[in-house]
Amino acid sequence: MAAPPSRRASPPALPEELVEEILLRLPPDNSGCLLRASLVCKTWGLAVSHPGFRRRFHDHHRTPPVLGFLHDWDDERISHFVPTTASSFSLAAPDRRSWRAIDCRHGRALFLSKGLDACELLVWEPTTGAEWRIPVPAAFESDEPTAAVFCAADGCDHRDCLRGPFRVVFIFAAVFDYYIPLDEGVTSVCVYSSETGIWGEPTSLYREIGNFTLYSSVLVRNSLLYFMSDGEAIQEYDLGRHKLSVFDTPDDSFKLKFNLMLADNGELGVSESIGRRLKLCSRELSGGTGARWELSRVIYFENLLPHGALVDLVEVLGFAEGANAIFVNTVAGLFMIELQSDRVRKVYDDDHGFFNLIPVVGFYTPLPRDERQNLPPSSPTEEATGEDGGDLGKIFDQAQQLFDKGSNAIKEGDFVNAFECVNHDLQIRVLCYGEAALEGASTIKKRGCAFQPKDSNE
Repeated sequence: MAAPPSRRASPPALPEELVEEILLRLPPDNSGCLLRASLVCKTWGLAVSHPGFRRRFHDHHRTPPVLGFLHDWDDERISHFVPTTASSFSLAAPDRRSWRAIDCRHGRALFLSKGLDACELLVWEPTTGAEWRIPVPAAFESDEPTAAVFCAADGCDHRDCLRGPFRVVFIFAAVFDYYIPLDEGVTSVCVYSSETGIWGEPTSLYREIGNFTLYSSVLVRNSLLYFMSDGEAIQEYDLGRHKLSVFDTPDDSFKLKFNLMLADNGELGVSESIGRRLKLCSRELSGGTGARWELSRVIYFENLLPHGALVDLVEVLGFAEGANAIFVNTVAGLFMIELQSDRVRKVYDDDHGFFNLIPVVGFYTPLPRDERQNLPPSSPTEEATGEDGGDLGKIFDQAQQLFDKGSNAIKEGDFVNAFECVNHDLQIRVLCYGEAALEGASTIKKRGCAFQPKDSNE
């Protein structure tokens, strides 16, 4: 009787430093790819969640991608977070029926509670899921205020601002009354610090600017914050001197055609859509309310957009800080234009009347479990067994439920939730079976399978 064939030896493991070098070269604009890589095996999962990996990933790729955008359109069929990455990618954004997205910067998004009596702000970290609720300033009185969020860590290079201190700047005008002259109204700014947990004293300008619903803010040199009211008056808030001033756009005809952005020189800029052209203007380096606008560039849409997109008005809806890209809305869909390379991508097929997009810019890397918030428990005894413990059957049932939920999430392209569910499932199985449990997980048994797109037939 012939001897049974010998079992083929497993290939030698790759050195950890080589694994990290491979993972660093995964495309940053395909966040699902890095998530799938983290599910290959425990070694790869630990590599991408290491505290230093995020910074190295940033250093290697330099320009952060636009992961997607937040919006406030009333059509319930549209997701609150719309991905713009090369693969399906989702983030569990706050309930859009309760919150209006108004800003996103340095790894944090900012929301304002909806309704006539807006009374609360919500700061949300898309990567960790952490949330902070902040009551609006006591002096608040306005129909439509707005706010901005930014990192407050001294000397931070904004490559990994998570878990650090932040500030919120809240701007509001006195309730608009057409019978009161503009110079008799009041516009005020208050600053909130996460380190102290309180609002500072308001800084006021004795001029009523109006409402803030159509535009998001722009931060210049980490020292000047700019807002634009619906009447296209620009407000400059000096963070160091706590001074508020106001000046006009290049053309004060109030036709709702301007949008704030950063110019090539790092100063404040505006984009102006005129027919099939987009004019980009920047402020003089001298700054101040008396500084002049200078034309820096003209973009011809017919050179970038398909012909069918130009049969009607082209609207600029948002600017992505850090990625130097703008969003334009057309009858043919929503497009993102990278101003440095003139690369154009359609990011949404239909025209649903978007009016203020909040781009989410940054590198998405899976984090260790103890750095994520609002996720399933990390131990099977925390919920599955209760305080008194329980039989292993209940533990295994919970593990199987998590595995099934993760598998369904992978099919739907929701790799963020898939990672959380499968990772927690494996933790439970390892506690019960030991490290051998990793070999039995069918979704990560073959390394190559982790990189297959969701529509793969293999």
